[in-house]
Amino acid sequence: MGRVNKKIALVTGGGSGLGRAISLKLADQGAKVAVTDINQGSARETAEMIGENAIFLQQDVTSEERWQSALEETVNQLGGLNILVNNAGIGDGSDVESTDFETWKKVHAIDLDSVFLGCKYAISHMEKTEGNGSIVNISSIAGIIAGHNMAAYNSAKAGVRHLSKSVALHCAKKKNGIRCNSVHPTFVKTPILDNMFSRFGQEEGYAKLARQIPIGFIGEPEDIANGVLYLASDESRFMTGAELVLDGGISAM
Repeated sequence: MGRVNKKIALVTGGGSGLGRAISLKLADQGAKVAVTDINQGSARETAEMIGENAIFLQQDVTSEERWQSALEETVNQLGGLNILVNNAGIGDGSDVESTDFETWKKVHAIDLDSVFLGCKYAISHMEKTEGNGSIVNISSIAGIIAGHNMAAYNSAKAGVRHLSKSVALHCAKKKNGIRCNSVHPTFVKTPILDNMFSRFGQEEGYAKLARQIPIGFIGEPEDIANGVLYLASDESRFMTGAELVLDGGISAM
């Protein structure tokens, strides 16, 4: 029996990086998974890696209408919704003076507004599905520790952290059996690091990042997927409105 056996999940940004690792991990542990991504081809690839227990959906997570239809398609095709993983996101590396307003709005739309929309519209579907519900919002260590050159990203990811707490308390007050927690990774080997590697090269880029982490190495997607699996499973039934920090010790400094 898998740790999320017979549960139904929707994972945004599931076509690559953390989203793909999370989708594969949940499926391996017994869940049916709706893999969504703005890139339909990559979402299809992840779903094909899983097999018959997955579907793929093209989804622009900044679209309110598409959120509603993606959730309805998931429920109609897979039979309900127990788990939502709000993973889709982008990075930005500029300080407050260098960040133009369009970039600010884009980062917040993808990294924060999408999480609001997912939580808002997923709750009613979870309430109608047998079994407990779990919303897992992928934030970042940057949502806890600020950087001088990450104004928009820091703001959006910090917003995800507190939004998750508000959602958790709302669901607890409703007594609907739905929990909500945030996950805060540091550097992980995913495509979001590609901009750094274009300047330094991959090997030097990894080494540069690893020197900033007390434990001495950067994370693998599986490290984060394991944490999401715990939050998605009933093993974490007493955990809501909390942060799971996976940062190799950075926040302990």
